[in-house]
Amino acid sequence: MSDERWIIVGLGNPGPQYAGTRHNAGAMVVALLGERIGARFKAHRTRNDIAEGRLGGQPVTLARPQSYMNLSGGPVAALAGFYKVTAERIAVIHDELDIPFDAVRLKLGGGDNGHNGLRSVTASLGTRDYYRVRFGIGRPPGRMDPAAFVLKDFSPAERKELPFALDTAADAVNALIGLGLAEAQNQYHLDAGQ
Repeated sequence: MSDERWIIVGLGNPGPQYAGTRHNAGAMVVALLGERIGARFKAHRTRNDIAEGRLGGQPVTLARPQSYMNLSGGPVAALAGFYKVTAERIAVIHDELDIPFDAVRLKLGGGDNGHNGLRSVTASLGTRDYYRVRFGIGRPPGRMDPAAFVLKDFSPAERKELPFALDTAADAVNALIGLGLAEAQNQYHLDAGQ
């Protein structure tokens, strides 16, 4: 693998009222990765909070767009332009309704599956061919609207497991960067046979 920079984006909504919500799972994973590499986030002119260091033996820029979820693409594309990084060196961490809570899936490309953050990133980058680290949040209970569900905090039972789920997702990002997609999928897709 080359020693080119990766950009690791954690999607979420800015502001304390959203900090603990399911939709902010990506931002939570990026915060954990920042702790792991001992890097502090600081504001950047691309409208991201960024932290820099090494992960999986590669230079990385961790980023949290400082825009609302549905406008995430602008800051992501601006950061890619700033570092002259192509889409194949970008990994976006996001919440995923179609994966059970505490499971993580990795893939390259694909649709947005109704996720406004991914839709915005794809539109701004002009390609779907970036990596996705999909943090499972499960389906909403009963007839709850998915749009309401993603903006709610994790349940008390989920909150007990959340540190472990975030650890797993952070480990999966590390594997993706250090070992490549196929090996990372082998390690993290065992539980659901996907």
